[in-house]
Amino acid sequence: MTHLSVNLNAVAQLRNRRNLPWPSVLGIARVVLDAGASGVTVHPRPDERHIRRPDVFELAELLGEEYPAAEFNIEGYPSEPFLDLIEAVNPHQVTLVPDDPSQATSDHGWDFHGKGNFLTSVVQRLKRPGRRISLFCDPDAGEEGVADARATGADRVELYTGPYGGCYDDPERAARELDVLAHTTRAAQAVGLEVNAGHDLTLANLPAFVAAVPGVAEVSIGHGITADALLTGFAEAVRRYKAVLEG
Repeated sequence: MTHLSVNLNAVAQLRNRRNLPWPSVLGIARVVLDAGASGVTVHPRPDERHIRRPDVFELAELLGEEYPAAEFNIEGYPSEPFLDLIEAVNPHQVTLVPDDPSQATSDHGWDFHGKGNFLTSVVQRLKRPGRRISLFCDPDAGEEGVADARATGADRVELYTGPYGGCYDDPERAARELDVLAHTTRAAQAVGLEVNAGHDLTLANLPAFVAAVPGVAEVSIGHGITADALLTGFAEAVRRYKAVLEG
């Protein structure tokens, strides 16, 4: 079964519009975990425009004390401050992304060949028992790309599904994007990598993704599930996404 990790960045970004403690990132984390999410994801950026450093520690404490079976996934570019944060918090999963700090959101995967030595050193530094490392991966990485990703020592790749999500009004292009994602997934699995996925997945496009790309270990969904939660509430949104993932 594909697990659901709820990305809380959008909740934090809404909170940060005012210098007030609501909506509560911890409160929403409790709601989504109580509703059945397998874990939560955050992407703390240097400018703290959404998730702030204290949020990371508070979420780690919450999961450790109240939700020991839930997973904490922290995404980010492996700068020295980010690596120090990971070592201090010790999440279950670290997802390394090649983002420039000025980017609005993640929009491409790693150059696994060109950055292979750098990524290998980072993976070696971060890996330890009970912690997996995932690398953000372009949908068209193919056999060569995932082989280079595997050579870094990473445990997983996370497929960037943004191009597929952008096909919401073009079914033919969406089908082509699914073929590309399925191909890279099979290639990754063949070399021993597990596969995550995330970016612009919604209740509308997730069923076709699940059908076309079997064997995905985890999806991380933030923007879409937050948009749905504005209409249904977070608990119901989580239940609806889980129903899709469980078939």
